[in-house]
Amino acid sequence: MPSTRDIRRRIKSVKNTRQITRAMELVASSKMKKAQQTAIAGRPYANLLESMIANLAPHFDESESIHPFIDKREIKTRGVLLITTDKGLCGPLNTNLFKLISDSLPRTTPVKFVSVGRKGTQYLARMKRNMIADFPVSDGVTFAETRNVVQFMVKKYLEGEIDTIEVLYATFKNTLVQVPRIRPVLPLENLAQAVEDLRKQSGAEHKCDTREFIYEPNPKAVLDALLPFYVNRVIHQYFLGAKASEHSARMVAMKTAKDNASKLLDNLTLKFNKARQTAITNEIIEIAAASFAQQS
Repeated sequence: MPSTRDIRRRIKSVKNTRQITRAMELVASSKMKKAQQTAIAGRPYANLLESMIANLAPHFDESESIHPFIDKREIKTRGVLLITTDKGLCGPLNTNLFKLISDSLPRTTPVKFVSVGRKGTQYLARMKRNMIADFPVSDGVTFAETRNVVQFMVKKYLEGEIDTIEVLYATFKNTLVQVPRIRPVLPLENLAQAVEDLRKQSGAEHKCDTREFIYEPNPKAVLDALLPFYVNRVIHQYFLGAKASEHSARMVAMKTAKDNASKLLDNLTLKFNKARQTAITNEIIEIAAASFAQQS
């Protein structure tokens, strides 16, 4: 049986661990709420973009080639943006993403990856997958940071190096559940799909604008300017969802670690009390035995 000194040292170590995990849980909770608020703050922008694209759609015959983002092409090489975390301690979040890669994107499929997050970059390098770039993104997930990533992928898409733009990330379902998914972004099937995607993201009811608009210099030029904003907006929203999932997963993992530390601390305290009681009992027995020996 370990001595009381060893048990006391272990109790102190577990208390320190519980204190650290408690602090990390609170930090992750605060960051998760901030990421959710940022996502909600972008809804007015999505509503306006959706309204403008919806009003532009009737001006085009979608059977014709009106923009490279809408043109159908033969898919030879898929382009996948992998969004993972820079740090660990977030449960099975990254592992589930890597499992989805092995299940849905086997080596036989021509895929070029763009990685955001150190864990994803390390995985792709370790598995020797075709990674053409990696980008850092801060916890704040600014639009300028995500725009750099999007511009790089759009450039590769227009040059024909990749034939799709897809985003692989952990969707935020609720605090306890984060589901890994692959979301296609380009090519678009039509303008109606773009409008529907923006409506889902905004979460607001669609209000039909019956006013007549005049587009200068022409509807085609306005559409050419709007579609890049659409792609930036959609992928930026995926980044915000991935960050919320990361902080949520880390908060749950740290809460579980804290609870386990509390249970372990209770067991160690009980063991310490038993060991101390045993030591006291042995000392009393020794004193009584010595006293009895002297009397006899």
